[in-house]
Amino acid sequence: MTEDQLERDTLAWLQDVGYTHRYGPDIAFDGATPERADYRQVLLPFRLREAMARLNPGVPAAAREDAVKQVLDLGIPSLLQANRAFHKLLVGGVPVQYQRDGETIGDFVRLVDWAQPGRNEWWAVNQFTIKGPHKTRRPDIILFVNGLPLVLLELKNPADENASIWKALDQIETYKEQIADVFQYNEVLVISDGTEALMGSLSANAERFMAWRTIDGVQLDPLGPFQELQTLVRGVLAPAALLDYLRYFVLFEDDGQLVKKIAGYHQFHAVRAAIGEVVAASRPGGTRKGGVVWHTQGSGKSITMTCFAARVMQEPAMENPTIVVITDRNDLDGQLFGVFSLAQDLLREQPVQALTRPDLRAKLAHRPSGGILFATIQKFMPGEDEDSFPVLSDRSNIVVIADEAHRTQYGFKATLKTRKRGFEQNEAPALAGQAQEAIKNIVTSDAGSSALPAHFEPPPYHLGLDAGLQTTWQAGYAQHLRDALPNATFVGFTGTPVSSADHNTRAVFGDYIHVYDMQQAKEDGATVAIYYESRLAKLRLKDEDLPAIDDEVDELAEDEEESQQAKLKSRWAALEKIVGAAPRVASVAADLVAHFEERNTAQTGKAMVVAMSREICVHLYDEIVRLRPDWHDPDPEKGAIKIVMTGSASDKALLRPHIYDGKVKKRLEKRFKDPADPLRLVIVRDMWLTGFDAPCVHTLYVDKPMKGHNLMQAIARVNRVFKGKQGGLVVDYIGIGNELKAAMKEYTASKGRGTPTVDAREAYSVLMEKLDVLHALLHGCDISDFLTGGHSTLARAANHVLGLRPEGGKDGKRRFADTTLALTQAFSLCCTLDEAKAVREEVAFMQAVKVILTKRDITAQRRTDAQRDEAIRQIIGNAVVSDQVVGIFDAVGLDKPNIGLLDDEFLAQVKNLPEKNLAVELLERLLEGEIKSRFGSNVVQEKKFSDLLGNVIKRYQNRSIETAQVMEELVDMAKKFREAAHRGELLGLSEDEVRFYDALATNESAVRELTDETLKKIAHELTENLRQNLSVDWSERESVRAKLRLMVKRILRKYKYPPDLEAAAVELVLQQAQALGESWAA
Repeated sequence: MTEDQLERDTLAWLQDVGYTHRYGPDIAFDGATPERADYRQVLLPFRLREAMARLNPGVPAAAREDAVKQVLDLGIPSLLQANRAFHKLLVGGVPVQYQRDGETIGDFVRLVDWAQPGRNEWWAVNQFTIKGPHKTRRPDIILFVNGLPLVLLELKNPADENASIWKALDQIETYKEQIADVFQYNEVLVISDGTEALMGSLSANAERFMAWRTIDGVQLDPLGPFQELQTLVRGVLAPAALLDYLRYFVLFEDDGQLVKKIAGYHQFHAVRAAIGEVVAASRPGGTRKGGVVWHTQGSGKSITMTCFAARVMQEPAMENPTIVVITDRNDLDGQLFGVFSLAQDLLREQPVQALTRPDLRAKLAHRPSGGILFATIQKFMPGEDEDSFPVLSDRSNIVVIADEAHRTQYGFKATLKTRKRGFEQNEAPALAGQAQEAIKNIVTSDAGSSALPAHFEPPPYHLGLDAGLQTTWQAGYAQHLRDALPNATFVGFTGTPVSSADHNTRAVFGDYIHVYDMQQAKEDGATVAIYYESRLAKLRLKDEDLPAIDDEVDELAEDEEESQQAKLKSRWAALEKIVGAAPRVASVAADLVAHFEERNTAQTGKAMVVAMSREICVHLYDEIVRLRPDWHDPDPEKGAIKIVMTGSASDKALLRPHIYDGKVKKRLEKRFKDPADPLRLVIVRDMWLTGFDAPCVHTLYVDKPMKGHNLMQAIARVNRVFKGKQGGLVVDYIGIGNELKAAMKEYTASKGRGTPTVDAREAYSVLMEKLDVLHALLHGCDISDFLTGGHSTLARAANHVLGLRPEGGKDGKRRFADTTLALTQAFSLCCTLDEAKAVREEVAFMQAVKVILTKRDITAQRRTDAQRDEAIRQIIGNAVVSDQVVGIFDAVGLDKPNIGLLDDEFLAQVKNLPEKNLAVELLERLLEGEIKSRFGSNVVQEKKFSDLLGNVIKRYQNRSIETAQVMEELVDMAKKFREAAHRGELLGLSEDEVRFYDALATNESAVRELTDETLKKIAHELTENLRQNLSVDWSERESVRAKLRLMVKRILRKYKYPPDLEAAAVELVLQQAQALGESWAA
């Protein structure tokens, strides 16, 4: 399949889903049916005006024209800012004013009919020429909705292994520089090479381009493998789906730097499913349970929640609902509130926070409609003089969104509460009237609906409590929420599966409505794999302490919650003394520093350390700083290591230097998320372990007992996608292996696919497997001196690889390079294991050989393949072989030549090299690179030399000629090439004229019958006439091609060019003109 065929197939799919295909040249200003004034116009003003009139019949024509002008000229120089401004106009309409009956009317002109896709005009236009300030470009396909260029698709040849999907992304980056205007109106970018298809936003880097793997939201890859582009077209570009997507799933965040985000397919379908469930549950007689969305950590749960809020607020059936967003911790409340606040464009509402319990009641009570309110669930606790929470609103169009819905305190379960009382001791609890009745109406299991509470009686038995204490039954927080908002619908979001033993979550929210598990996230590239490494710090304990410590570990709660803090303090004390013992902290600090530095030699990134207590955080910090004094700085804006924890001015002196206010913590958060900031290591106790995303973090050091959901949430800090990040690593200093197994058991019981972590030794197994493959490829080549042999050993190994016969359609170079890339990725994930360190130098040697074989920087050109750059960059810094990228010239001991000269001395040196295979590779690259750069726009000479080179190399690879013979042929070819490169000077022609001279001289009868001077005159006249008559996009328009063809024929006949091959000469001349056309048009 060619790129043209892929384009035609894509257009056919688009027509299937409702688009009208239009050919770019036909709707150009000089085409058959013009739709724009010139090539600089990137939208179709005639279609836009017509759509405005159709969708806004009540708005006067003058006001509509004002709206057209606003759209045509956004007046914002920054591309992303202009794109944001346009998106507001697209979604909300263009603001206009006009007079009616002597009154000024404020109104909005709609650009799109969101409710009825058929009332919009859907065009798929291919080969749409756009003229920028300096260059003219022609994107493959642009999708226009009512004349607005909302989606751009860039395709690459599926059959060309060099035309990868990332070349399509590179092309789009070029377009952004050269034809930026079209991107002001862009909503979605699509790239494809026929096999893969990815979509991303205007500001997305390569890591943020994602596949769209479903059409109906249920079945993945429904059309089978290699059909990603068709799945994307039918799944999200179909008119109804695209309208929903553009309206509710595109958002801009400006937290100091503007970013545009668009949802993935899992977020899109989760929100749509949740909307359906919430609407049904909120109807009269409904369950009030909207369900649970389980999206694995790192897959964009906060964005999903934001899009859901925006969508449910615009849902007509919900009649302008009020959204209440619940978390269970202040830091999570702040983080999620920050995400929603940054998405005001999408929400069309400014979220507010309830700062206190009275503030919560004031903001919720008697609210008629609308609004987004954030609160921690603890604010729904009744006052000391209340036995139940008062009703704040009985409206049914209130939606409660709970983050991390699996928390147990969201349950309805009643517990015994004691407080001082003023009546007789040993009296059975007795509450009167309304309070007693309220206590009976508490749901105790998931069998009953939250709207139909179960009943129970307080126990009749004697409680045996101390005198002066009053006992009452206290309901779970979810019951207080239900008391406050009896008719609200609850929907939960979680990053980890709901425990099989957790009845509370199901009782409050219902069952799963959408699942996006770890395996799916990893397959999609939404997250990276997490590897596990055990480095237990050895302890020497007194025998008499062991039983007590065991009991404490068994009972230990992994993550304190506000209502439990006092109870837990005593339980931590015994273990803290052991874990925080000075010798152990010093040992952990020394190992951690060495491990972190070793890890960063293979994979640059940042790390978090989780310690058991605030005191241990400080002691560990002090030990690390003692080992690395330059990491410390008292200034929060400086230093490579910090502690982030809660505290106050009343804390002990040991802690106070590390206690920061909210603003400083926010600044530290930004520093840590910035890959370029020197802050590399952060020590925490419980902050930043949930709801905190720093993609550049690649290692989590755990020195605190954790289990269950909190453990899963913590380790997910390292699964975020980041450039060059092969995987995240969890390093265990305290022994969480069993807890990880238990979490995995719970995960798989929830029918989740994939595993939470992978043992780092699995990566080591892959490393050794790949090393064995490389040894097999180098069999027969002596590399025993790789530690001391330097460049000569590298050259010997590379020469051997180039001499290998092809297997499975891959030559030796490709097989060696692919295997070494896999070796590098495995090494970066296990490089800190002692076993891996033993082969570090050998890994570096293999990487250096790969660099020699694959290095493409032979003409000092900038590399464009970022992934290959990243793999090469990971050559181990302290390897014996070399600390720099080794070039092919260095390996064989030659000075890098001026490629344009290829003088005899250099050719003789190459010919006499002992490494013949490497010499062939060197000459092949030099000739291939220079053919493209020197003759890239000379269709005759490029084909001539490319064919010659290709034939020689093919015979060499098939071993039909010996190495010595191929060297002779290549050296001879280099000399002919050198002569051809200077033919213009000998002929007295310009470079462009030489190109047309060559096109004419391919006809042997012309060379025989016409003099050389005549051919030169024809070449000169053709060059002048074609340069004057070429118009932009002429090659795509048959009418202009016909005119040029006639002109060329007249010139040839004027000089009596032999008629036998005139037609072929004309076509060759036009091909040559096309090759030169872009440089002339620029």
